[in-house]
Amino acid sequence: MDEPRALTTEEWEFWDLWTRAQRRLADELDRGLQEDCGISKAEFSVLMTLWRSPDRERRVGELAESLGWEKSRVAHMLTRMENRGFVHRTESGASGRRTGVGLTAAGRSTAERAVLHHGANIRRHFLDGLAPAQAAALRTWSRQVADREEPGGAQQEA
Repeated sequence: MDEPRALTTEEWEFWDLWTRAQRRLADELDRGLQEDCGISKAEFSVLMTLWRSPDRERRVGELAESLGWEKSRVAHMLTRMENRGFVHRTESGASGRRTGVGLTAAGRSTAERAVLHHGANIRRHFLDGLAPAQAAALRTWSRQVADREEPGGAQQEA
């Protein structure tokens, strides 16, 4: 393994700027979800995962895996979202256990509204500020990082 190299002052400044920009963007987008749709980023993630699923339903374990969350976190979130009328539990299998979850009409409506508002905020706070060449460079770089850092990516295989 290569010896670690210290970052230069300029590299640290760049890293600090990058993390500050990410944090500000995430804060603005989260604020928009709260103000425009009355939901949190976590609720948005659950709504979108279910909205994109066939029949707008998933098994709870599949939902947890898809979100990259612990099952206990998903269970707590689903209880809160069920209380708000966004989701309903479904029975699956011969045991009749409530192991599935689906969107209610209110959940579908909230998901559709969130897609529009959140998309508009992403455009306003992120995409509109990028020149086409910047967008292309960020897309290429993001794909490289995702491919390398995600489970099964190039870094894990090395």
